[in-house]
Amino acid sequence: MVEAVTIERPKRWDARFSEDMNGTEVERVLALEPFCHMDRDRFPQTLSLTGIIANDTRVVRYQDGDIVMREGDYGNSAFLVIAGQVRVLLPPGLPETMLGRAPSARKSLFQAVAQLWRNPDYPEVRTAFSAAQDGGTASRGDSAQQARIFLQDVNAVFDKYRTATLGPADMFGEIAALGRTQRTATVISDGPSELLEIRWQGLRDIRRRVDDFRIHVDRLYRERSLASHLRAMPMFHHLGPDAISRIVDETLFETYGDFDWHTRYRRHRDESFGRRLAEEPVIVAEGDYSDGLLLVRAGFARVSLAVNNGHRTIRYIGRGAVFGMAEIIQNWLGDKKNGGSGDGLEQGQPTTLRSTLRALGYVDILRVPTAMIEELVLPTLSEQELALYGQLDGDEVESLKGRDNGRRENTTIDPGMLEFLVEHRFINGTATMLMDLDRCVRCDECVLACARAHDNNPRFNRHGPRHDHYMVANACMHCVDPVCMIGCPTGAIHRASPGGQVMINDLTCIGCATCANSCPYDNIRMVEVRDGNGAFIRDTVTNAPIAKAAKCDLCLDQPGGPSCERACPRDALKRVDMRDMTDLSRWLSR
Repeated sequence: MVEAVTIERPKRWDARFSEDMNGTEVERVLALEPFCHMDRDRFPQTLSLTGIIANDTRVVRYQDGDIVMREGDYGNSAFLVIAGQVRVLLPPGLPETMLGRAPSARKSLFQAVAQLWRNPDYPEVRTAFSAAQDGGTASRGDSAQQARIFLQDVNAVFDKYRTATLGPADMFGEIAALGRTQRTATVISDGPSELLEIRWQGLRDIRRRVDDFRIHVDRLYRERSLASHLRAMPMFHHLGPDAISRIVDETLFETYGDFDWHTRYRRHRDESFGRRLAEEPVIVAEGDYSDGLLLVRAGFARVSLAVNNGHRTIRYIGRGAVFGMAEIIQNWLGDKKNGGSGDGLEQGQPTTLRSTLRALGYVDILRVPTAMIEELVLPTLSEQELALYGQLDGDEVESLKGRDNGRRENTTIDPGMLEFLVEHRFINGTATMLMDLDRCVRCDECVLACARAHDNNPRFNRHGPRHDHYMVANACMHCVDPVCMIGCPTGAIHRASPGGQVMINDLTCIGCATCANSCPYDNIRMVEVRDGNGAFIRDTVTNAPIAKAAKCDLCLDQPGGPSCERACPRDALKRVDMRDMTDLSRWLSR
């Protein structure tokens, strides 16, 4: 019998953000704004402010022209300027070719074929080194030798593009770090600079315990999020700075539901539809006056109609969607036709909302007052644009950007299927594994292909919730809102860039099972790892097997993409991006 390997079980701060954060460096950071004014007694001994600075931050030094962060990357950390200054590239920002983007590393054809005979004979094989922590898990190298992308002619860039300057004590990157979203701007070092990088676990812990810091971060989130969000939307992008500024000043920020929506969903997912619907916060109700244009900043919302004594879901909307535009335009046009001033209230009864909007889990809403839309936006739109926007009724604005010359394709989906997808929150997926059981012959080629691509370890289970002859398999959906990333203490589960796939770094995973417990779809498994001889790798203290989180990685390193989808001989399996209802409708009705 092969003797088991024993190692010490990994802990929260075994994988420090930087080994360079010694006692002197930590004290220097603690003397800076805003840390010097924080009450250290508000932090428990097991999660002290000193410990957070020592383990969840690092000091990074940049040279002139170094790119600190890039627009479109997925953020896991925020930055605080210690010395020097940085420039934020304002929209439209730099072209992709100047940002130094490179494709994700993929196996060559030979390497992919070699998996057939090189894969280990035992399940979940790791080396003892990979099961232990190596100390440099959260960085691309130590702080002194980290490779960076820089702009060779940075002065020409600053002359050509609009920028904003940030100096000592200014913070940036917090929106992406806390919201698990893409970076909204590119930031470049303007001359030598010294920055404190705070990974999001530490940012979260400080924000929880220091009220002033939380208020400051929230204010930055609102100001920067709203401005960039408005400028990116087709109906606002042509407006001048003064108009945008007025809209920013008048817009209301609203949040509905619970940010940790997954815990409530797991508790109540087996309850009746009516009871679960009653618990969804109502944002606006059918029959209400449209007092503002609602912009979805994050999360998902259900659009439903009252039918007899219940409600029927007609669509769901997510980030980038608008709600209430059709009613605002109808009221404005009707008032103008009747000789009114355009406030929608002077002539007769105004048109009310035709449907109800509810928060699915949680949703961030920007409410632009109707008066602002009528005064600053509608008069600037052509008749064709008014007709087009008047048909939105909750559809994605992004779908109007020149696609099919503005003609919307038929995206009709069976109401029962739509309810199924919404009720199980499968709408969250960008790569939901949908299977047509009428076509599936149970050959298991999808499972075998997945196993071959992952060292003989399949990363999904061919079973799951069903509707009619369709099934959603237990496979990671690479969610728009990946709640599995919320509680990871080391940041092992993260977004890959530039594709945004949700990945797990085996080196930094400590086997705490937080991600597996958080996943509302049960798509992350904890596996006991072995060495090359097949023996379990055990903890030196408890002698219990070491576990690691494992899930679908969408075959990111495979030359042909998802192996499961390519292997199906009957076109019975599709990875569906639930943000593309047109593609889903085509596949369902093929």
